[in-house]
Amino acid sequence: MDINFELYKVFYFVAKTLSFSEASKQLFISQSAVSQSIKSLETKLNQHLFIRSTKKVKLTPEGEILFKYIEPAVTLIIRGENQILDANTLNGGQLRIGATDTICRYYLVPYLKAFHSHFPNVHIKVTNRISSQCVDLLESGQVDLIVTNFPNPRLNSVSSIRKVREFKDIFIANSHFSHLKNKTMHLEELQGYPLLMLDKLSTTSEFLHKLFQQKQLELVPEIELSSNDLLIDLARIGLGIAFIPDFCLPKNDPDLFEIKTTDLLPSRHIAVGYNDKVPLSEAARYFINSLD
Repeated sequence: MDINFELYKVFYFVAKTLSFSEASKQLFISQSAVSQSIKSLETKLNQHLFIRSTKKVKLTPEGEILFKYIEPAVTLIIRGENQILDANTLNGGQLRIGATDTICRYYLVPYLKAFHSHFPNVHIKVTNRISSQCVDLLESGQVDLIVTNFPNPRLNSVSSIRKVREFKDIFIANSHFSHLKNKTMHLEELQGYPLLMLDKLSTTSEFLHKLFQQKQLELVPEIELSSNDLLIDLARIGLGIAFIPDFCLPKNDPDLFEIKTTDLLPSRHIAVGYNDKVPLSEAARYFINSLD
C-alpha cells in the first residue's frame, strides 16, 4: 500500500501525545492539518485509529496495533536524522580513522585524547591496519581519514595527502652490542649482525630494503615481525639490532642505544590522507586540522 510516510509521522505524534494540539506543536503544522492527515490515513487503511472526544483522544484497538509497529520505526528515523545533524555540529556522529598500530600508539593517542575531551559525544572508531591496507579502508569508504607512513606507493591513489610529522628511522641495540655504541657503521657492516625488522608487507621494511638495494647490498633479516613494540622488546633482550622509527624509542632508555650509520638515512613522514571528493564530517575536518 502506497502511503506517504508523513501520514505515519503525524499518526506517531498524535498517538504518543494523545493530543491533536500537542502533535501540531511538535510537528510545527496547524491542528487542522493534523486532523486532515489522520483522516487521510484512516481512509487509506479503512480503519478508525482514534476515539475522539471533547476532553481527550484515545487509540482504538487497531490504532494500538499500528502504533506498536510505527513507534520503533519512527524513533529510529528520528534518531538517524539527529545523528546526521549532530555530526555537522560536533554534538554527536562518528569519527572513523584508519591507522597503523605504531602511529596510533606513538602519535595519535594525545590527539584522540584532546578530541574526545572537547567532543565527548562524537563516537571514535579506529581501525588498525598496515599502511597499504589503510588505503584500502579509505577507498572502500570504511574510514573518513587515514594516518600512515609516507612515502607509501599506495597513497598515489589518495586525492588529498598532508604531511604532519617528520621522523627518522634508526638502528637500536642493547648492551650485547656495546662495542658498537660509539662506532659509526656502514650498512654493509650491519649485514654481519642479526637484524630485526618489520615484515615485508610494511612500508618500513620496503623502505630499508630499497636503501640496501641502492647500495647493491642484500638484506636478510634475522627476525621479521608485525609490531615495532615487539622489535624493541627483542632488541632489549639482545636478540639483534632492530630497525624502528625514532619516535618509538623511549627517551633516555637505559637498556637501548642508537647505532649511528655513515649512510644518511632519508627522513620519512607521518601523513594524513582523505578523499576530498567525498564530503567530510565536521568531526573529521576538525581532527585533520588538529594534527601537526
